[in-house]
This record gives sequence, structure tokens and C-alpha cells, in this order.
Amino acid sequence: MSIPILIADDEPNILVSLDFLMKREGYDVHLARDGQEALDKLREVRPRLLLLDVMMPRKTGFEVCQEVRHDDSIKDTLILMLTAKGRETDVVKGLALGANAYMTKPFSTRELVQKVRELLGTADEP
Repeated sequence: MSIPILIADDEPNILVSLDFLMKREGYDVHLARDGQEALDKLREVRPRLLLLDVMMPRKTGFEVCQEVRHDDSIKDTLILMLTAKGRETDVVKGLALGANAYMTKPFSTRELVQKVRELLGTADEP
């Protein structure tokens, strides 16, 4: 069985490309287009990993991250923040709110796949 992951981003082009990339890597991919939809899908699907944009409508990625870490039913979800907000203060804030890792856009797909594998403990798999 493939590992379920959720991708939350309000940019359609990013969702399409990340959906394709993660499915190609063998993951069971679910999509959310805003922060509230991300929280709803997290509770429904219970993915192992959330790829989370910061700047989204309804709830920001920072708000989603904070809510996830305070909800016992989903608090163990791994969170990789993917965002254009790359200032050091943003990175520190994301990690302080409970993100497991933080990558700034643009990023290489190879680096993203490697980071996902590291977080999921599958880094040695082809």
C-alpha cells in the first residue's frame, strides 16, 4: 500500500505538478486548495505527510500547522512547508509552529523528492 500524502496549495499549476511528481514516486496523493480544505482533508484522509503552502486563502499554512499540532487526532502528521516566504523569520516561525521541514520556492523536484523520502523514512528506496 502506498503512503498517503496531502498537498495543500492555492496555485493550480503547483498542485498539478506536485500531484504528478508525487504520484510518479508512488504516493497516494490528495489535494487541498486552501487552508480550511487542508484541515478537513487531514481529518478525513489521515495522510502521513502534508506538503503545505504558507500563503493560502481561508487559513494560512502557519494557521494550519498550528491547528494540526494542537489536534490529537492529526498531530502526528509530518509537515513540510513549501513556500515563497523564504526569509529567516518565516522559516523560524514555520518550524516553531511545528513544521518538520521548510523548503522555499522555487525548489528542485529532486530535492523535494529527497526531502519527502527523508521525512517518511524511505530515503534508501529507489
